[in-house]
Amino acid sequence: MGEGQPTFIVAEISCNHEQKYEQAEAIVRAAASAGVDAVKMQTYTPDTITLPSRKKWFFVGGKTNPDAWKGQTFHDLYKKAYTPWDWQPKLQKLTHSLGMEFFSTPFDETAVDFLEKMKVPVYKVAAYESTDFTLLRKVAKTKKPVIVSVGFATLKEVEFIVETLRKYGAKEIIILQCTTSYAKEAISEKTNLATMKDIKERFKVEVGLSDNMGGIEVPVLASALGASVIEKHIVLNREGAALDDRFSLDPVEFKAMVDKIRWQEKVKGKVAYGPQTESEKFNRGFRRSLFVSQNIKKGEKITPKNVRSVRPADGLETKYYDEVMGKIAKKDIEEGTPLAWNLISK
Repeated sequence: MGEGQPTFIVAEISCNHEQKYEQAEAIVRAAASAGVDAVKMQTYTPDTITLPSRKKWFFVGGKTNPDAWKGQTFHDLYKKAYTPWDWQPKLQKLTHSLGMEFFSTPFDETAVDFLEKMKVPVYKVAAYESTDFTLLRKVAKTKKPVIVSVGFATLKEVEFIVETLRKYGAKEIIILQCTTSYAKEAISEKTNLATMKDIKERFKVEVGLSDNMGGIEVPVLASALGASVIEKHIVLNREGAALDDRFSLDPVEFKAMVDKIRWQEKVKGKVAYGPQTESEKFNRGFRRSLFVSQNIKKGEKITPKNVRSVRPADGLETKYYDEVMGKIAKKDIEEGTPLAWNLISK
């Protein structure tokens, strides 16, 4: 991942398996068919992410949450959403067999210990946990690369995140600009992809996008703007009952996103000068150069009347125009002859 590499595309399964193992496997296979680089899970249990309390603070609210969530506690919700930990080694094996990387988002220190035993190559920290000091410290101490979604974090909070990770051992850090509106359609004016560039310059880290909105246009644009990582939720059916289906992509949409990102990478290409194709090499011949525009006698001077800059490019380059003016012809030169050094005195 990073500068000079193709955008690393991550399919986030989250809770879209609906706690059906066969469905989780089907999503992994769909991700492989879409051409992604990695599949990502989430590692928590209801008890590691919240308390089984029914006090007022623990009830899910908010205007943007689905009606199905209301009246439930966080513990109730995460009981329906979490991924059984014993699935993850099996899904890791399947993911590797399909040619993709597998990693996860730990939500507490016990999850990091679990994932260390699985030898995951990188850690992802969720936007909501991005300011959790104990988790940042634990992840940083593994010395593995860390990807962090910063979501609605303030600039001071991003400073805290990066400083904490570096202080405790993280050398390779990728910060993801993260849209956490969970809208069915992209909210263009609130996406602010320019933030990625600011983060990259300010903190000297790689950057990317974790897109928690519907549609594929924003992640494709983010890749074109230099995102090293794109993370997007995947679901088998957007009209199903999965908790995250409204802002996830189905397999057809996910493949369309991957294809467009790979296409724009080809268009963006690398830093290159000079002709890149056989056609371009041929077309260079249509440039202007110095040609004899009137018959010139031996001993006659070269002047603007008898030498001109015209197409094609078979004569001396036009940068020699001033240098050849006033030179003497070594022999008779017919009109239409490309001017060359062996035809004139130096």
